[in-house]
This record gives sequence, structure tokens and C-alpha cells, in this order.
Amino acid sequence: MVVVAILAAGKGTRMKSNLPKVLHSLGGKSLVERVIESVEPLSPARRLVIVGYQSEQVKTALTKISEVEFVEQTVQLGTGHAIQQLLPHLEGYTGDLLILNGDVPLLQTETLKNLLHIHQENQNSCTILSAHLLNPKGYGRVFCNSEGIVQKIVEDKDCTPNQREDNRVNAGIYCFRWSDLAKFLPHLEANNAQKEYYLTDAVTQVGKVMAVDVEDEQEILGINDRLQLATANDILQRRIKEKWLLAGVTLINPVSITIDETVELQPDVIIEPQTHLRGKTVIQSGSRIGPGSLIENSQLGGNVAVQYSVVTDSFVEAGTKIGPYAHLRGHAEVGTNCRIGNFVELKNTELGDSTNVAHLSYLGDTKAGTQVNIGAGTITANYDGVKKHKTRIGDRTRTGSNSVLVAPITVGNDVYIAAGSTVTEDVENDALVIARSRQVVKPGWKRKAEI
Repeated sequence: MVVVAILAAGKGTRMKSNLPKVLHSLGGKSLVERVIESVEPLSPARRLVIVGYQSEQVKTALTKISEVEFVEQTVQLGTGHAIQQLLPHLEGYTGDLLILNGDVPLLQTETLKNLLHIHQENQNSCTILSAHLLNPKGYGRVFCNSEGIVQKIVEDKDCTPNQREDNRVNAGIYCFRWSDLAKFLPHLEANNAQKEYYLTDAVTQVGKVMAVDVEDEQEILGINDRLQLATANDILQRRIKEKWLLAGVTLINPVSITIDETVELQPDVIIEPQTHLRGKTVIQSGSRIGPGSLIENSQLGGNVAVQYSVVTDSFVEAGTKIGPYAHLRGHAEVGTNCRIGNFVELKNTELGDSTNVAHLSYLGDTKAGTQVNIGAGTITANYDGVKKHKTRIGDRTRTGSNSVLVAPITVGNDVYIAAGSTVTEDVENDALVIARSRQVVKPGWKRKAEI
């Protein structure tokens, strides 16, 4: 049995942000959310998140994750002090405690499984994750004997010059036999340069301790500032892109493309340069996205083409072509084989199959049927200054260029609206609508010169 504790109480001063460090985003998820998700396959008995700085904000951000318990560390006095807060919560517990950091988001589940396996197989009192770094500056150093048994851990600021030459570092990831650790926790002392209670002081006091080296040192990267966050993002993007390339997705110029880890792509999708895929986006086989497009929290069917356009919170069915320079937002729903063309905006709008909005139009709060053709410059005037209103357009209806449909309004099937019309009343099926002033021509008229 294992219980997981995640340290998430720190402010993260070097981030220079009002947002708690662990809530900064990486690949579409917060840092701490990524850590929580990494332990799911371990099936922990409990997941405890130790919070402190802006604790309510952290709790609110994690409410969507079930079975997370929060432990308050009202004053942040080091990692040892944070784990001391668990004593009343784990009273009587005799299993293992896996301790992770909410700002180490790249750690992979397989690494944690290996750490836990070695810990339990060797019946260790403690097993720590370590790594060999070419530049170990800033990390605590781990000193082991020839059998991999840890002799001591020294924080970077407390190291002597000779100790700093050691390149085996402490990753800050621990697996303790809780009953052994709980006995020692009340006796921790703050005898160090930081005047903090270090969890590392307990490592060599609880019994047999082993170090397990991580294969990929990038997994243990901690996030303390925006530069390290950017570095972590680069690492994560490489992982994500390699995954999709090997799964049959074409990425043209991958370095210019970004993809959130929450995105799902099918084989034979093509992603053009300067395209960014965000949130819970799903793109089906045969679609070609970009160049220069942003797709966020949207679902695109097969063989969809999107060029130089933005699609957010929307659904697009198979065979539809979007762009260039179109904008779909606010839960737009577009049917099969539609055309959404140049400088068209759809907001909270539903279009039936084979409907075209080719250029220079705005449809807001609109429901249009199948085989509708929206002429250039058509606008649904959905806002009266107080409320939004609905426009309904029937099947096979055509609007002429520069038409305005003033909502609320219903236009029937097979209706033709003359160019330049402003339509303010409902229109029955099979009608021609002309709603504009009669053209007046005055021959021989010329403005007199001003005197």
C-alpha cells in the first residue's frame, strides 16, 4: 500500500507572479495537476496535497480532480516541516509514503513505478530518486557507498567545495516506510544555513536507504522561474511531437508547432507550420490544419481543412473547409462539406450540411439549415444593446451581398434575400425578400461650388 504526498505550499518567489507556482501551466495542465496525474497508475490509497501559499486558490484549481485531500502548511519552514503536517492525518498508517514535488512536472509514471518496486523489493526504510548531472549546481548532493546505500545528503548551500564536486544529486523524490519516518519527524532540527527543517536530515536516520538513478535526467527538472518553465515546455513538446510523428501524424516544420498533451490526433492528420493545438482538441484522419492556425477545445472531423484561422470551443464535421482568416468561437457547430471562407466569424452558430459562408460575414447566435448560401457581407444583428437574440434560417435559403438580418427573426426554406436588404420581419418559405430603399437618380445634378 502506498500513500502519495505532494508538496505544493511554496510561493515560488522567483516566478515573479501572483499565481502560485504550482498552478502555472505546462502543456495544457498546471504543474501540480501533472504531478497528480503521474501517480494515478500506481493506484495510491490516498493522495495528499500539502498547500500553504494561496491555499484556497490551489484547492479551487484542483476541485475537478476527485479523491484529493488537502493538508495545510500555514508557515513554510522547509520540506521536513511540510511532511510533519502529515502526522495527524496518517496516524496508525503502516504502509509506504511516496513524496513528490508539485513543481517537478516531467517525472514519468514508469520512473515512479521503478522507484516503488526497488523500495519494496529491498525492504528499504527509504528509497530516493537521484541523477548524475553535468552541472549539479543548486541540487543537494547524494553520497553513497559501493552498494548504493546512501550515507548522507548535503544541500547545495551547505556543501563544502569538495562536496560540490560530486555530481550525483538528490531529485527530491522519496519513498519512505511511513512507520520509520513518523518516529523521526518530531525530532527534526533546523541546523542549517536556511534555518529550515530538511526532510533530507531524516533520510540517513530512518534505517536502510538506497538511491535509484533516473535514466533521463530531464525528468527531475524543477520549475523555479520562467526560464525553467520554458525549458520544461521545450522538453514536453519534444515528447509530444515524437509521440504523434510515430503514430502517423505529419508535422511540417515541428519546431514551429505547439501541441498540448491533452490533444488527440488520428493518423494521416497533417499539421502545417505555425499552428497551435490547445486544450481538449480532437482532429480526425485526413484533416489538414494550418499554416498559421489556432485550434482550441474543438473537435474537427475527417478531411477538414483549416488555413490561417482560429477555431475555439467548436465542432466541425467532415469535409468542411475553413479560412483563410476565419474565426469560429462560442460553441459554433458546422456540418459536413461546408465552406467558411475569408474573414468570416461564427459565434454560437449552427450550420447544416453543405452550407457556405464564403466571405466577409458575421453570424452570431444563428441556426442555419442545409445548403444555405450566405452572401458576402451578410450580418445577423443579434444584439439589441441589452440582450442577444436568435436568427433562424431555413434550408436552401440564399442571402444577397450586404444583407442584414435583425434578430429575433426566422427566415423560411428556399428564400431569396436581395442584396443590400435589411430584414426585420419573419419570412415564409419560397419567398423573395427585397428590403431596401428604391434607387433614385437625378440627372444633371452637380453640387454648386461653395461661395
